[in-house]
Amino acid sequence: MSQFVVSRPAGELRAIGRLSNRQDPNRVNTMNIIHDLQTIAQQEQTLVFPQFDSARAWQLGSQLREMALARGAAVAIEVRTFGQQLFYVALDGTTPDNARWVERKARTVEYFRRSSYAIGLSLQQGGTTLADKYSLPAAEFATHGGAFPLAVKGAGVIGVVTVSGLPQRSDHALVVEALCAVLGHDASLLSLASDKG
Repeated sequence: MSQFVVSRPAGELRAIGRLSNRQDPNRVNTMNIIHDLQTIAQQEQTLVFPQFDSARAWQLGSQLREMALARGAAVAIEVRTFGQQLFYVALDGTTPDNARWVERKARTVEYFRRSSYAIGLSLQQGGTTLADKYSLPAAEFATHGGAFPLAVKGAGVIGVVTVSGLPQRSDHALVVEALCAVLGHDASLLSLASDKG
């Protein structure tokens, strides 16, 4: 029996090798979402206050303000328990739209008791929206990153800290970094993985 050997030019073989070594972008994105959701769940379990009051709210809000000023970030910052605003500032460069984003993101945390970024990533993973899955209007709720639940040991989620003005992943990261600073945690151990290009 004869065997046939097909010869291909070297350039074509290199091109075939590149194609076979590429990862499916949808699979990579799904893996990134899964990893981010696991990290956010760890953040939410770890960043819990022993107690929370207006002094703690001021400390957290001030920490966020100082970090934002040091980085030249034009953001709006709010710290609230459910039903009561305890800290709010809109830094130079923000617009009234930032205040609306703060409200919509905070409302998402109030509803789900999870960070707005986790909710957004979960919906993205499922290929759906708040309106489709929960009948919640986009005019009142936002699933972009930047709102994080304020949890107290033994009491659960009692409020929300929100930042608006940066890209959503950066809003989320800034809040987590400030919570780590106030609660005495190493932010590098709880940070989201770097975006991979």
